[in-house]
Order: sequence, then C-alpha cells, then structure tokens
Amino acid sequence: MTSNPDLAARARAFAALHTPAAPLALANAWDVASARIVEAAGAPAVATTSAGVAWSLGSPDGDALARDRALDLVARVAAAVCVPVTADIESGFGADPAAVAETVAGVLAAGAVGVNIEDGTRAPAEHAERVAAARSAAEAAGVPLYINARVDTYLRGLGDSAARLDETLARAAAYLRAGATGVFVPGVTDPATVAELAKGIDAPLNVLAGPGAPAVAEFGALGVARVSLGSWVAEAAYAVARRAAEELVSGGTYGSLAGSLPYGELNSLLTS
Repeated sequence: MTSNPDLAARARAFAALHTPAAPLALANAWDVASARIVEAAGAPAVATTSAGVAWSLGSPDGDALARDRALDLVARVAAAVCVPVTADIESGFGADPAAVAETVAGVLAAGAVGVNIEDGTRAPAEHAERVAAARSAAEAAGVPLYINARVDTYLRGLGDSAARLDETLARAAAYLRAGATGVFVPGVTDPATVAELAKGIDAPLNVLAGPGAPAVAEFGALGVARVSLGSWVAEAAYAVARRAAEELVSGGTYGSLAGSLPYGELNSLLTS
C-alpha cells in the first residue's frame, strides 16, 4: 500500500463535513474560475459537475468525455483551491471495474478526495462491483476516499413510488456493503420521501436541489447530510450566455448583462 498522509487527512476532513446538523452545501463547479468563485463564497469544499465539465470541454454529458480530459480538469481544480475537492466521475469512465479502479487512481493522483459514481442503467450488482473496485483502488493508495454512490431510481422514474423507495434502499445498502461512503439520490426533493430515504440509508444522504426545493436547513432537519446543485449552476450560466446573445442579435441591446460579476473581481480570483 502506498500512502499520502496529506491527501488522507484531507479526505477525512471532507467526510466530517457530512452531517444533517449542518449539511454540506455544494454549488458544483466546472472549471477553475467557477471553483475559485465557490471557494471565495466560503464553501468548505468544491465539487465538480460532470455535465458542466463535459459541456465546457465540448462534449455531451453521459460517459462521452474521455477520462484523461476529465482527470486533467480535476487536477486543475484541485490545484487551484485550498479546500477539499470531490469529482463527479459519471459511471467511472471505464467499461469494467478494473477501468473504474484506474479512474479512481487518477482522481487521487489529481488531488481530489471524493468521487460521485452513478449506477445509471447498470444492474445494481454490476454497479456494486464498480464501487468495490473504486474502494480497492483508494485503499491501495492509502486514502479514505469519499465514495458517493449515486442511485438513479428517482431520476429515471423506475416503478411506482413504493417500489421505487424499496429499490432505492436496496441499492443503497448494496453499494454501502461494496465500499461506498455515502449515497446520492437525485431526482427527489419531496420532504416525506427524503425523510424515508434518510431513515432507511445507514450513511450520509446527498440530494440534488434546485428551484422550488426545500432550503438546506430544511433538508438537514429531514436527515440529509449533503445538498448539491449539480449542473444547475452551469445551466444558469449558459442561460445568461444565450439570453445575452439572443438579445444582442435580435434587438441590439445589452440588458441581459446587468448584474454580471465585475471584471476586476473575477480576474483577481485567478491572479495567484
């Protein structure tokens, strides 16, 4: 086993941030500038969004981006901030568990201490093997990597509400047995359901929030330990770009640019 005491300490510090008493709130970044903005806002950690990263690199989300390009971005972000970084690695950037292990080794080499890994349309047993491979790679590096196992049952609308809850809890338990640290269930913000998930999952629960969702403190009261914005921030940024372009082309005006971040302020975040 190799060892990286500094990275291991950072990983333990990141894990300790997951508590319903004060849920870890993550406005996901997709490049160095957005990561610096998140850190400057006072966030105790930075998380990447796979969708935002892919879009910024000219690729669609959904296992289309090449692993080396994703890891290069993670390394750039981790080197640019002082807080712990967790990387969204989609389904692991690999066709089999061995490839997922290679990805995780690359994530750690890049300086990140957490990963999101999604099950998507894979069979739960297959995904559990991928989680186990990720854990083995982290143990080989001597780092207690925070593995956030994403369960896509709600995101994909599988089954009726009762069956979906049961399936989610079953998958969560399987992924935790395989070595996951926490469980991410995007696609659900209903308080009653979230409370059931928090009660039934024996690990920190992460939910995806956006417009109309309960506030972070309300999620914490339900038992949620981590609240992420996922691709919402990147989507909002690109929406501004579209509004500005359409306004300029159609009307020759510039009102969409009101409220933008001042040039000097943004530039200063990157002057170091």
